[in-house]
Amino acid sequence: MAHKFNYSFITGISFISALGGYLFGFDFAVISGALPFLRQTFELSAWWEGFLTGSLALGCMVGCLTAGKMADRYGRKPGLMLAALIFTLSSLGMAWSSGFTMFVIMRFAAGIGVGMASILSPLYIAEISPAHMRGRNVSINQLTIVIGILVTNLVNYTLADKGDDAWRWMFGLGAVPSMIFLIGVAWLPESPRWLVGKGRLQQAEQTLRRIGDEGFVKSTFSDIETSLKGVTRQSYKAVFEKAVRPAVIIGITLAVFQQLCGINIVFNYTSTIFASVGADLDSQLFETISIGIVNLVFTLVAMWQVDKLGRRPLMLIGSLGLSIVYIVLAFLLKNQADTGWISLFVLLAIAMYATSLAPVTWVLIAEIFPNKIRGIASSIAVVSLWGAYFILVFTFPVLAEQLGTYGPFYLYAGICLLGFLFVRSKVKETKGQTLEQLEHHLTGH
Repeated sequence: MAHKFNYSFITGISFISALGGYLFGFDFAVISGALPFLRQTFELSAWWEGFLTGSLALGCMVGCLTAGKMADRYGRKPGLMLAALIFTLSSLGMAWSSGFTMFVIMRFAAGIGVGMASILSPLYIAEISPAHMRGRNVSINQLTIVIGILVTNLVNYTLADKGDDAWRWMFGLGAVPSMIFLIGVAWLPESPRWLVGKGRLQQAEQTLRRIGDEGFVKSTFSDIETSLKGVTRQSYKAVFEKAVRPAVIIGITLAVFQQLCGINIVFNYTSTIFASVGADLDSQLFETISIGIVNLVFTLVAMWQVDKLGRRPLMLIGSLGLSIVYIVLAFLLKNQADTGWISLFVLLAIAMYATSLAPVTWVLIAEIFPNKIRGIASSIAVVSLWGAYFILVFTFPVLAEQLGTYGPFYLYAGICLLGFLFVRSKVKETKGQTLEQLEHHLTGH
């Protein structure tokens, strides 16, 4: 039977929660515009440049571990509020940093906020969304990430000619959207699935009534209670029980693949890539804007297709397409091709990623784990993601110094091919199923 839904309410709370993604996009992108200034200010070697860039990921790993347990003990909403507060303070801290050590500490702190939001925003959206629109709604989180990247790149480009301290403004302005996020989260209801798990049935019912009609409330209540029967206190040991282990392994592998596929080198080291073929600083920063626009457009394509074409086909197309594009890009960089051709294939890589691995990985992580371990399992998967991100961005300056800027892209092409083979053999389609139906099909519960 078809249910009636309050689509404006569902979309509204999804967008508010997804503002965590905007801040994720800000902290992720701001480093690309600031790196030319930071290299000069802190006299960075290749190793320290990689560490400074990757320090965000180390904080993300701490944030993920904190958020998983906090989300399951205290709820999704308090974790989102804490993430917003950390964002605000760390943005100001980076702007006011007096030296390299203080800056890295503040960027590490920013990573804690990013890590918390990277788990809690898609997790919350998945838990309040009806099955037929869950993929699109979780993709809103990716949409706000790419909007954050684009806006930040535009701001960086505008501030680039404001002197040697322009980077301080680049980081400090992050406090503005952070405060907006904090105010918005205060308005959100708690996740009904978490409320049922804590025995707060009346509150859960009130939230579900705001989402859908009476039939939806009854069926969702029944499904959630059935999935939580016999559940005891969560532990990391429970995540690796035989019944749920396949879903956890798939989640971790997809999370690691999303980073080691190499696309974040393009995002974080845009200036390095284009400087290697002779582009000046103005051209380097302008390329970040082009990347941001393409990223936004093709994220919208992914949101349109993720609940139609499905998760699995998008992942297969994206991983194989990236592998091919990287080989061509490496060839062009090696032969010092015209920047127009390099820009074309950089943007093609971004389009491939934005349509597939970027949003779909977050959708799958948010939906493939059983209700009873979703918080902790999500945190393990996303910790793995940020660990892979640190390895990627830390090693690139060193690899580029040893192999040339083009060399690492051959490695990333091979990883994308392996990812394609993994998705083809292990990942099942999940579109159109409730979280409880997925739990039954994927774990046999």
